[in-house]
Amino acid sequence: IAQARRSGVGERLTVKLIAFNDFHGNLEAAGSTPGVARLATVIDQLRAANPQHAVVSAGDLIGASPLVSALFHDEPTIEAMNRIGIDFNAVGNHEFDDGRDELLRMQHGGNHPTDPYTGLGLTDDLENGQFAGAAFAFLAANVVDTASGDPLFPPYGVKDFLGNKVAFIGMTLEGTPTIVTPSGVTGLAFRDEADTANALIGTLRGQGIRAIVVLIHEGGLASGGSNACDGVSGPIVDIVNRLHGEVDLVVSGHTHRAYNCLIDNRDGQPVRVTSAGAFGRLVTDIDLTLDTRRHDVTAVSARNVAIPNDADVPQSPRLTPLVANYVALADGPRNRVIGTITATLGRSTNSAGESALGDVIADAQLDATDDAGFGDAVVAFMNPGGIRADLPYSAPGKTDGNVTYGEAFTAQPFGNSLVTMTLTGTQIHTLLEQQFTGCTAGYPADAPPAGQPSNRILQVSNGFTYAWKEKGTPCDNVDPASILLDGTPLDPAAGYRITVNSFLADGGDQFYVLRAGTGRLGGAQDLDALEAYFAANPAGVAPGPQDRIVLLP
Repeated sequence: IAQARRSGVGERLTVKLIAFNDFHGNLEAAGSTPGVARLATVIDQLRAANPQHAVVSAGDLIGASPLVSALFHDEPTIEAMNRIGIDFNAVGNHEFDDGRDELLRMQHGGNHPTDPYTGLGLTDDLENGQFAGAAFAFLAANVVDTASGDPLFPPYGVKDFLGNKVAFIGMTLEGTPTIVTPSGVTGLAFRDEADTANALIGTLRGQGIRAIVVLIHEGGLASGGSNACDGVSGPIVDIVNRLHGEVDLVVSGHTHRAYNCLIDNRDGQPVRVTSAGAFGRLVTDIDLTLDTRRHDVTAVSARNVAIPNDADVPQSPRLTPLVANYVALADGPRNRVIGTITATLGRSTNSAGESALGDVIADAQLDATDDAGFGDAVVAFMNPGGIRADLPYSAPGKTDGNVTYGEAFTAQPFGNSLVTMTLTGTQIHTLLEQQFTGCTAGYPADAPPAGQPSNRILQVSNGFTYAWKEKGTPCDNVDPASILLDGTPLDPAAGYRITVNSFLADGGDQFYVLRAGTGRLGGAQDLDALEAYFAANPAGVAPGPQDRIVLLP
């Protein structure tokens, strides 16, 4: 740690930081997820150990949330975090799911402009009868309005502990525009994370601030348990390797993994890097030791604390009324049965990248758009990242085989609309190649130069098949002759009507060739298409053989 090189020692002050990440609106206790009321209890217990404390989040508080939060535009989660009393949240990619204006509303308040499911919180949580917005600060140092040159939110926040100031720099991953709907981040630039943090060091030092924490919605992968760091890899390693020596701690997220690491900064000094998994199942208990003479950090210790979903952790009475209010409001829509299945439709993929639920969703989207008046589509493609949960055959509180609206919403929570367009056979081949690591065919000039960071296998509708092989050569994984529609090879020059969701249609997940689609026709919401598909199959939807995509040896 850089400050250890300085001479002179003052009194010691311990500051406790309580950190978590990727909460994703998981208000209710379910399965291994303890719910926000138990999360609040553990946070309060840790707070009680030290009056000098801060509670921080490394992004994705909201977005891709269960129905009880998402139905109300994640206002319940913001209100819950207000009750907990968190201090700062670094924006994550999912904070941008509904675009910049909606994210600004999350901070500043006011009811949703068009949807009646807004401003329905308890009286104490509202302001003049409307959604009050966040009482804590969103931070976004590396998200810049291109027109003004200013960050969308403050780049950092500062908290004073008995005259010792600690700065918290907040950032999301630079690649956010490639994994959210591009129209929602129009006019925003997402800057390099390490460069952004390093550029702020001089500003903070000019204010006499020496204790610096980075809250970043980017992460890594590690094994060995939640307090280990075996084989750590991923973007967070490169970012920390380039950080200024004045950064004392990095609280990370995004990968939904739990780890407790020491990673070298650019000076070769180890920096504590933490992540608390996801969904409020863990919090990180961090102690910063400060020298009160130099106002600098001399030591950092951290441990991830598991929060079980059981009676060992009582539910905070400050949070239970809030959750109960929204559960009651959501119960009608959530428990409505929309169809039946003969077995669980899972999102886990086979070796080729195909899943049972992915097949069904793609079939539903084709079914919704194959009539001439609705697009005349012949194939549908679905991004795997948009499938967030299984549709279970059995679950507490429902009849086996029934599918509820709440379950379907949890599986497809983004509310994308369907878009049908024309691509040539050659463009469809390019679309398939853009699934694989390193392929930049059809990329615009401002796209990430490295291509896909990992394989993203699109789910395809019935009647469309192809084979691929991991060749290690970018843009050469799919044999064009293997691409068949109803058993017939695609004509490279012919036009084909294809359906995708609006996220993909805008080039989301780096499927940029879709931006070139012509003859666009907007369609139903993705979840409405799935519900209609269940209605059209009253005998029950069964998982198929998952043989549309073939992985060659």
